[in-house]
Amino acid sequence: MNGEADHIHILFDAPPQINLANTINSYKTVTSRYIRKEFAEHLTGYYWKPYFWSRSYMILTSGGATIEVVKKYIEEQGTSNRSDLPPLNQ
Repeated sequence: MNGEADHIHILFDAPPQINLANTINSYKTVTSRYIRKEFAEHLTGYYWKPYFWSRSYMILTSGGATIEVVKKYIEEQGTSNRSDLPPLNQ
C-alpha cells in the first residue's frame, strides 16, 4: 500500500468468489472509523461531513505486468525513483 496526496494504491490478492465492491466498501468503512477516531482532533478542521472517503474507487487487474513490477510501482508511489518504470498508460 502506498499513495500520493489525492489517492492510494493497495495491492491485494482475492479469490474470484470475493465481491470486490463489497470488499472496497468494507475497507473504506473500517478505515474511515479508525482514522476519524485516532485523529479526531487533527481532522476536525478538515472534515465536517459524515464521510471520510469519496464514493469512487478503481479496481485494476495486473494484466501483463508481473507482480514484481506492480509492487515496485506501488512502493515507489510519490517518489522520484520511478524513472525506470514504464508509464501505466502505455
